[in-house]
Amino acid sequence: MGVEHIRALPERRSMADVVALAFAVTIAMWAVGYVGRLPTVLAPGALLAAMFATCLVIGGIVAGRVTARGFRGGAAVGLLSGLVNLLVLGSLLGGSSPNRVAPSAMAWIPGFLLASALLGGAGAALGSRGRTRRIEPAVWVGILARVAVAGTFLLLGVGGLVTSKGVGLAVVDWPNSYGYNMFLFPLSRMTGGVYYEHAHRLFGALVGLTTLVLAVLVHGLEERAWVRRLGWTAVALVVLQGILGGLRVTGRFTLETSRLEPEIGLAVVHGVLAQVFLSTMVALAVFTSRGWRADVRGASPTPGWIDRVLCTGLVALLVAQVTLGAIQRHLDTGLTFHIALAVVVALVALACGARAWALHRSSPRLRWLGHAVADGTIVQILLGLASWAATRSLGGSRFEVGVATLHQWFGAALLACAVVLAIWTYRYSLPGAGRGGSLDAGGRGKPTPS
Repeated sequence: MGVEHIRALPERRSMADVVALAFAVTIAMWAVGYVGRLPTVLAPGALLAAMFATCLVIGGIVAGRVTARGFRGGAAVGLLSGLVNLLVLGSLLGGSSPNRVAPSAMAWIPGFLLASALLGGAGAALGSRGRTRRIEPAVWVGILARVAVAGTFLLLGVGGLVTSKGVGLAVVDWPNSYGYNMFLFPLSRMTGGVYYEHAHRLFGALVGLTTLVLAVLVHGLEERAWVRRLGWTAVALVVLQGILGGLRVTGRFTLETSRLEPEIGLAVVHGVLAQVFLSTMVALAVFTSRGWRADVRGASPTPGWIDRVLCTGLVALLVAQVTLGAIQRHLDTGLTFHIALAVVVALVALACGARAWALHRSSPRLRWLGHAVADGTIVQILLGLASWAATRSLGGSRFEVGVATLHQWFGAALLACAVVLAIWTYRYSLPGAGRGGSLDAGGRGKPTPS
């Protein structure tokens, strides 16, 4: 396995394993909590607490099986996850008035962190008893990148639900929430549309923090300058995305809760940039993966200029289609153009997918990606038709909200698959693709002729 593009640091010094596992546990806990607290679900608190504890124990078990840290490693995973979870724990510890913390917080916070560490440590003790398989410190950067992609994809679903339900302005101010610090807004007030919008903000903060931590690790461990730059580009994008989301509500930088000027146009930009950010994170996950650094067995025949043009064109068309979709969802206009472009996108996507899985059978990766793009296109078309029909016959129903959100969410997944297919198509096109190919030498390299 080639890891020559990652600076060699001892496992205990890099801490990349603890960070990756802690954020994976945290994102899993937030996903459970979000679904469990949906106004249509409202699962019992005891059940949610048990599921949270299960996530921490599972994270500890994984730490015990794939790292050499033992109980301390699992405890570190639990403790770091607990610290990140303070972003949402404040909703239980807020006082009776804005920006005041209940006196019980002085006991709750240390107790919560201790419990998180003990659950993680107990899981690690269990996991280390079985057959273990160590993962090199260098690989954990790529694992964290995939965790960040999962968090970003979840955030897009949460944001899509906000748009589908039309509650983007349910919280009237920003960065505060009804005068409260965003992280101290009481859980008791997170009802109806406020829950969907405020949860969206909290998920945005989690993804932003995950992206920042990933960029720091990439900067410290990665030798390829262009990959380090991509990591910081992702940070810039997520910061910009957060600012755009806030200005969409207030219209300007202000802490006031009245005389605001919501800007619907920024909602369109916010929606499109979310897809661009996801694509950036997906690319970063590919470039830091074990597969990218390892020797690559060339596809047969080598992807030529037709494949590269089709893949690049598909990504561009999907971004354009996402833009038209955002205009339709937020401004309720442009449906005809959205449908017309969907026909073009479908033809190009099916051509890309068919060529990838039919012409490159010697490459399981290209074959799988080809199926993902082709099959995903068919599913997306069906979801689009279902969304169109539901909007006209069942407007405002749960089914209409659900299928519209799935259409937007699956579109993001399709764009991500197209980006990955384009990246690997170019990778297999480069001469000497083994050990990261010419791209790993600095992002340059001429494709082989078709």
